[in-house]
Amino acid sequence: MNDIMEYTPISPFMRPISHAHLRVVERPEVSVPGKPINKWELLRELSKAQAAFGVTERDLTVMQGLLSFFPDDALGGNAEMVVFPSNKAICERLNGMPCSTMRRHIARLVDAGLLMRRDSPNGKRYVRKHGEERVAFGFDLSPLYCRSEEVARAAEAVREAEDRVRRLREVVSLMRRDLAALAEFGEEIQPGLGLWDQFRDKAVLTARALRRKLTLEELSAYRTDLEALLDRARNVIDGPETEEMNTNGAKTERHHHNSNKESIDLEPALEKGGASAAAPDVETDAPGADVEEADTRRVPKIPLHLVIAGCPSLKTFYQGDIRHWHQLFDAACHVRPAMGISASAWEEAQRFMGPEQASIVVVAMLERFADIRSPGGYLRALTSKAAAGEFSCGPMVMALMSRRDAA
Repeated sequence: MNDIMEYTPISPFMRPISHAHLRVVERPEVSVPGKPINKWELLRELSKAQAAFGVTERDLTVMQGLLSFFPDDALGGNAEMVVFPSNKAICERLNGMPCSTMRRHIARLVDAGLLMRRDSPNGKRYVRKHGEERVAFGFDLSPLYCRSEEVARAAEAVREAEDRVRRLREVVSLMRRDLAALAEFGEEIQPGLGLWDQFRDKAVLTARALRRKLTLEELSAYRTDLEALLDRARNVIDGPETEEMNTNGAKTERHHHNSNKESIDLEPALEKGGASAAAPDVETDAPGADVEEADTRRVPKIPLHLVIAGCPSLKTFYQGDIRHWHQLFDAACHVRPAMGISASAWEEAQRFMGPEQASIVVVAMLERFADIRSPGGYLRALTSKAAAGEFSCGPMVMALMSRRDAA
């Protein structure tokens, strides 16, 4: 990095280096931390942000070895941060790493501004006391301590980037499934169009690509291509006859559920062993689809347009179009933090419900947000039911439809 921290050299005959001796060059935003920092937590943060500092796993292994010679768990405070092990002791601590290799990694840590040498006149490492004063010669860990805030910021940036990739990967996976489902549906209502084969091929190729570790740019390119194909498929399918068929189907399903209003609630009390409780309102991907292992989750049977109709509050908090399941997932990811639902609760819901059904639950909860005391705890309770095969998102949506019609 061009903007690494540099420090003023200290003569070996002077007193041990202190924070007052540190001089930041072209980094005015970096300040010396005001409190001790656990050295192992700091090392873990540095490991996460290693690319930003130009160091490797082997460099960090050597840093770990040097930190192990520091007697305290925390860096900072009034503790002197100089360790003075011999080359032999360091190599033994590193499970027999060759001395030449160890010196090379230490040089990289020094160049990265994470470590500083404090050499004695004869080049040896030792500690010497002069009355009450103590002078140590060896490796100074102060640079690592003084850059701890920078390390923390870089590690958080890496986590955010990883989260963006993980979320975009999930969106692309859902889009692929949307496209495969639309191709199958389109073949049924308008057979013989070569367009459906094109869509199926794209879905299969995307599933194969998702088996690899894709970059954010690659995933963004797949999302752009799939969005164009999904819009094209929807425009072909959504003719007047199809729209009328969907409307009639929605009315029929709504009439069926309205006739049984008293049995539907936002928190369905499902009986163990019951037929409706044992069969969640989901279906599997089309047979024969070439999909990745993580893409075998079940897709909701309930039509997406019923979910949107039953949850009008979503439009207040999410302005994007929602015509496909991946767009509903994106909307749920958008409103989830504002609802006070933790990332861990959201990930757990996706794991046991599938991303589509988890998204339905979140937007349904948003519609009745004022009635739910603890959204995070409520979602975890429904996730537990889903893990036991005792949860269906259908009653939640139909209960909202019933309340809307009764209003």
